[in-house]
Amino acid sequence: MRVLVAPDKFRGTLTARQAARAIATGWRRARPDDQLDLAPMADGGEGTMAALVDALHGDVFGATVTGPRGDPVEAEFGVAEGAEGRLAVVEMASASGLAILAPSRRDPRSTTTRGTGELIRAALDHGPTRLLVGSGGSATNDGGAGMAQALGVRLLDERGRELAAGGLALAGLARVDATGIDRRLRGVTCVAATDVDNPLTGPSGASAVYAPQKGASGDDVVVLDRALAHLAAIVARDLGVDLRDEPGAGAAGGLGFGLMAFLGAHARRGVDVVSEALGLPARVSTADLVITGEGRLDAPSLRGKVPAGILRLGRELAVPVAIVCGEAEPGLAVGGAAVASMVQRFGREVALGDARRSLERLAEELAGRADELRRGAGEGER
Repeated sequence: MRVLVAPDKFRGTLTARQAARAIATGWRRARPDDQLDLAPMADGGEGTMAALVDALHGDVFGATVTGPRGDPVEAEFGVAEGAEGRLAVVEMASASGLAILAPSRRDPRSTTTRGTGELIRAALDHGPTRLLVGSGGSATNDGGAGMAQALGVRLLDERGRELAAGGLALAGLARVDATGIDRRLRGVTCVAATDVDNPLTGPSGASAVYAPQKGASGDDVVVLDRALAHLAAIVARDLGVDLRDEPGAGAAGGLGFGLMAFLGAHARRGVDVVSEALGLPARVSTADLVITGEGRLDAPSLRGKVPAGILRLGRELAVPVAIVCGEAEPGLAVGGAAVASMVQRFGREVALGDARRSLERLAEELAGRADELRRGAGEGER
């Protein structure tokens, strides 16, 4: 069999590359003669820059930037040459991500995307014609305000003072002045690679859906949503672009909105961007089976994340897909794909305590059902 192994990261335990290798190791124990093609994936969140730079044989550079709570952090960006010119890849999670902060320091009322703007500024020093910003895994809810300020946009209150950092401060915005934005952006095409399609505000918006994961209380969510709505209204008035309902505007605490409003970015599914860079459609078309997965398989996984993208490609090309995961949401419908969960199979303590070996064992067991999986025989045991 020809098996394409294309997982995302298993957050907190395995990178996408480590997960792909673990799946391959387990599979080969049971079926050593199969041809395995490893394609570590990403969806706009952590790992996106590495996946793209690896695929395009680019280089990685470091920069010290402002972290989500204002202290300095070491972040990275990538630069690669492509058919359409030089591409710079910035991963907002590297500069403004939730993983940077200990749980006790997470507070979407005050966290900022300034470091993401500083990372973009550092990437512009390399003269790209295209800029891709991975917009996932954020610790923020500031609508990209900090990012914009780092690039020269002035966000002013009633007294003409710059707004303070964070989502709550947006409620005091009186005027936007974008005339001082970094001029190097004028010749750069910008893409916001997102792992979700949420609008900026409302019940499906950045605050309501994602702020609680970042430490917001129920009352915080209401205030933060109003603050983002206020930002959108002032931007619409001063810049002439109304983007609050644009799909992807709510990505990364509204960074998607900020990239579209201030940098003229257009949003794309991060999984599609990475798939194209890796030549995934052609690789899926020649496979007998595709194995994908991520740490937790849940409803958002089937919207804009890696499993959704792989399932879509599998359906389009009539290639069966199997999903491995750390844990699966009970009762989740995945369109007939086989699903195997480490937690359900081995228990939480074993699955999380030794994720690599657990994933190897899970893949080895899946390989024992290879003929069934190849026929696309339906969902497996969770």
